[in-house]
Amino acid sequence: MRVEQIMTRNARTCGPGDSLSVAARIMWETDCGCVPIVEKEEGGPRVIGMITDRDICMAGYTQGRPLSAIRVDSAMAKQLHTCRPTDSIEEALNILRTHQVRRLPVVDNGGRLVGMLSLADAAREAVREHGRKGREVTEAGIGEVLEAICVSRGPHGVAVAAR
Repeated sequence: MRVEQIMTRNARTCGPGDSLSVAARIMWETDCGCVPIVEKEEGGPRVIGMITDRDICMAGYTQGRPLSAIRVDSAMAKQLHTCRPTDSIEEALNILRTHQVRRLPVVDNGGRLVGMLSLADAAREAVREHGRKGREVTEAGIGEVLEAICVSRGPHGVAVAAR
């Protein structure tokens, strides 16, 4: 099974110069926890970052300003982890596990956004496949990825074992 078979298409985006209130509104309206940050280019929007609801909250708290006064590029994650539409679900889940992220922008060869893949998308697929022989996505596999994602990271980004 390939990423393009279960990814969410037509993801809402915002730009680096938008305010955090724009990103928060998109999350509220679409019931999601992150928004890809894109630069408009010929051929489609190129992904340059991601912003999560937590990023927005922490920026508002640490900067002590209203969200409408804080630009997205001051709070977005610039280190991107992406996958391609033709990648296998197993490859994408490995990226999620390895980098401890819950969502991946799905990009073409030019880095242009074609969709989003979330751990929830994979979990829904595991439920659809439940009871079938030769399953590609299992509840146990999703649980293992979630466990790896949820390992606490210390102050230097190093995984800290649960107590």
